[in-house]
Amino acid sequence: MHKISVGELRSQYAQGRRNFSGISIEKVDLFEANLEGIILENSQLNQAYMPYANLSYANLKNSEITKAELGDIRLYQVNLSSANLKGTNLSRANLRYANLQGANLSNVNLQGADLYNANLTDANLRYADLNGANLEQAKLNNTELSGCNLFRSKMADLSEAKCDHTTIGPEGY
Repeated sequence: MHKISVGELRSQYAQGRRNFSGISIEKVDLFEANLEGIILENSQLNQAYMPYANLSYANLKNSEITKAELGDIRLYQVNLSSANLKGTNLSRANLRYANLQGANLSNVNLQGADLYNANLTDANLRYADLNGANLEQAKLNNTELSGCNLFRSKMADLSEAKCDHTTIGPEGY
């Protein structure tokens, strides 16, 4: 893991560098940063502060972004497969068409998030708060939804997901 400062990251990104795989930045402040298309595969961004940032089309596969503040972030078509986002705030995040296959989203705040057509196959959303989230067309095959709050969510088909008696379903389920 290579440590890098926020200043170095911003400067090198502005100069055209996009591949920052394997970096480690703790408590990074990237409020409103535009890092579209950045590659942060196998990176650590724990306790990051990135509200209103734009990481659309980014590759964050196998990254660790725990206990982070990512409210209102744009993650359109992002690759977060096998990423660890445990305890992160993703409220009102744009995750349309995101690849979250195998991701750990346990205890994540996804209130009002847009997960339209997101791939959540094999993802762990145990105890996630999806109140008011848009999950239309989302792929939920083998997705762990035990203890989730799905109240007021726009839903995809839950028949392939793992729910139990602690799951708070959307109206009509």
